[in-house]
Amino acid sequence: MKPFGYLRAATVEEAARALAEHPDARCLGGGTNLVDLMKLGVERPGLLVEVNRLPLDTVEELPDGSLRVGATVRNSDLAAHPLVRDRYPALSQALLAGASGQLRNAATTGGNLLQRTRCPYFQDVSKPCNKRTPGSGCGARDGTHRDHAVLGHSDHCIATHPSDMAVALAALDARVELHGTEGARSVPAAEFHRLPGDHPERDTEIRPGELVTGVVLPAATASLPSAYRKARDRASYAFALASVAAVLHLSDEGTVTRVGLAFGALAHRPWRATRAEEALRGGPTTPDAFAHAVDLELRAARPLRDNGYKVELARGLALDVLTRLAGPTRT
Repeated sequence: MKPFGYLRAATVEEAARALAEHPDARCLGGGTNLVDLMKLGVERPGLLVEVNRLPLDTVEELPDGSLRVGATVRNSDLAAHPLVRDRYPALSQALLAGASGQLRNAATTGGNLLQRTRCPYFQDVSKPCNKRTPGSGCGARDGTHRDHAVLGHSDHCIATHPSDMAVALAALDARVELHGTEGARSVPAAEFHRLPGDHPERDTEIRPGELVTGVVLPAATASLPSAYRKARDRASYAFALASVAAVLHLSDEGTVTRVGLAFGALAHRPWRATRAEEALRGGPTTPDAFAHAVDLELRAARPLRDNGYKVELARGLALDVLTRLAGPTRT
């Protein structure tokens, strides 16, 4: 076992200073992913910065009608919160689709965003993995990759991001709030995670010394029809093979006035389907229109030997969710 230090941070500023001073430090909330990776030898932090006592455990409505979710709010509490269930149903559904009840009781909002890939090559220190050890190769590319990426992957990494919650946040136009030694900033949830490119070891846009302090759900998507669907190998406690989160608002004439669409389990990050959104915006809600838009997005897919099924699976999920949100079929 590798020895490590432990700091129970009393303020956000103290946590940020510790992270800045110790590049190998990690934040500890529920520990549902980090502790597992420490046991496997994948994560070997020199310092754990516990954040559970920070004042980040509330869900509050802001004056403009948006909703701020603190980084240490537990997934189960967030899924059950009345304002989340009523105004952002896709988020509540995504949270309830993730993990088991026991894990949701421990897992935090910030930790959910920061969880790492479940690629078995990443989790096995005896296997090559550019995400774990840059330059060592990608064992999954020519190995077992049924569950891996079909969009946005590179020669260096074909891993997928496992979060259900992050997919819903991307479709809902949420923002992730960060705090570091240089102050506070926020980034769109859809841009918080990175594609692998040449540096798959970098999962997010977090800068050295920063920690996640919360998520803001905008007023613009509050109370709009939204939904999340997930396909997995078993009915409970399994990571997605493909998932879809969507927000859809129609005019009185039945045309699309606002749309947000994101895929999960297809890429290194939640995949915001901007091509499909552009094709849908201002158009009708017919089956042909939905199929054209989704096919336009998935045209960029580059399946590998064993995961081509994901494209058709994601297509079916997206068409089902969009059709349900649109209501009665229009011709």
